[in-house]
Amino acid sequence: MARPQQQNYMTADDYLAWEAQQSERHEYIDGEAFAMAGAEDRHVTVTGNLYIALRSHLRGSCCRTFMSDMRLQVQASNAYFYPDVMVTCSDADHASSLSKSEPVLLCEVLSPGTSSFDRGAKFAHYRQIASLQEYVLVDVGLRTADVYRKGTDGLWVLHPFIGAQAVELASVALTVPAEELYAEIEPPVAAADGDGGTE
Repeated sequence: MARPQQQNYMTADDYLAWEAQQSERHEYIDGEAFAMAGAEDRHVTVTGNLYIALRSHLRGSCCRTFMSDMRLQVQASNAYFYPDVMVTCSDADHASSLSKSEPVLLCEVLSPGTSSFDRGAKFAHYRQIASLQEYVLVDVGLRTADVYRKGTDGLWVLHPFIGAQAVELASVALTVPAEELYAEIEPPVAAADGDGGTE
């Protein structure tokens, strides 16, 4: 995650007023605002592919799909984030035009600079959202999608999808074929015989 943009403590209301005046997006965690780095083309493409699949599937339902310009409030953490893709089916979220707080599905497409944060601290924040049922982490280079799904016992279980496997999103009853998720993305370069390495 990027360094804080404000060294003095900011309340959530301070952040929201300040953020509305900024040309770039910032996430907020309990008093500090963090600038968001730009993304490479593969990241943006896969984010768009996932958004299109979800929006098409959910059209006409009570659920709405949003991309990374929509802000997510995590009330329990006093935090605001911009997930790559978010789905909410909440009436309260429908009534809130500037931020959402009751998603059922959150998706992050990993970047080298944010991967550890997305897998660790950010997931810890997201797990505090009572409505959340699934958290998806897509690694474009490795062609993997790690789907963390919350069970009826409240425990989060990893469901990994690799390579050509279709990605199953139980929270919205959607299966996304790998060729659809990675459409317009160059395939990974195969390792040379005996190399054993990955991209």
